[in-house]
Amino acid sequence: MNIFRTGLLLAAMTALFLVIGFLLGGEVGMLIALVFAIGTNFFAYWNSGKMVLKMHNARQIDRQSSPAFYGMIERLANKADLPMPKVYVIDEDQPNAFATGRNPEHAAVAATTGLMRTLTNEELAGVMAHELAHVKNHDTLIMTITATIAGAISMLANFAMFFGGRGRDNPLGFIGTLAMMFLAPMAAMLVQMAISRTREYSADRGGAEICGNPLWLASALAKIAGGGAAIENETAEANPATAHMFIINPLTGTRIDSLFTTHPNTDHRIAELEKLADEWNIGAPRQSWSPTGPRSTR
Repeated sequence: MNIFRTGLLLAAMTALFLVIGFLLGGEVGMLIALVFAIGTNFFAYWNSGKMVLKMHNARQIDRQSSPAFYGMIERLANKADLPMPKVYVIDEDQPNAFATGRNPEHAAVAATTGLMRTLTNEELAGVMAHELAHVKNHDTLIMTITATIAGAISMLANFAMFFGGRGRDNPLGFIGTLAMMFLAPMAAMLVQMAISRTREYSADRGGAEICGNPLWLASALAKIAGGGAAIENETAEANPATAHMFIINPLTGTRIDSLFTTHPNTDHRIAELEKLADEWNIGAPRQSWSPTGPRSTR
């Protein structure tokens, strides 16, 4: 159901882009919009991962520089039957993480130093398993495409200020074009947020399956839920279009599950993970993460 819904939302985003092109320039405008969309997505497909990591000043680590964290990712990737992704650390106090890359063979996961300081090993494993679930579900590519189209829609709407309302092919007129400048980016933003929120629930469940304990991720989410409000993430504030990629919204700590948030309500996510733990009969004894795998403790 989530895959079907995501496909519909992606189709809606693309259709919105083409409609804007048509309204601005008729059939020629729609054709130009289509070519532009193909070009921007082609560029994003090959370069988005590197661009996002650079935006957030991420530094790559390896087994020698960070053996414990790198080893954790390696074990989780093996359990998820994924190629080993590149591993990055972001020097930010806000506890957060994201994944990027066009496919599992070219994936990267990144965590902030604040996340690594705040969480236990088990909770950190739950968060990074969530990010690997995004990689496994190909969400990193989906979210890149939606961010690119949303940005292109905003750019196209801005063009309306200079070119809209003047040509004979534009059926909107000046007032209609002016309204579209504000409404089109807002509509694109709503679709982008809806796609992001749809994928988060799937990644929560997939992350629980990878690490083996839904309560690890639930506990992590409870700890870091207020991070966006309490601790500013300067690079995320400078690049708000990447906010949907993080496990927790880095721009706001809002608890309102509305159309205007990039992530589902954290309490709802925790409740779903706790229900999953009940289904799996997990709760006690507690599991503890070790380099050789989970083990039971009392």
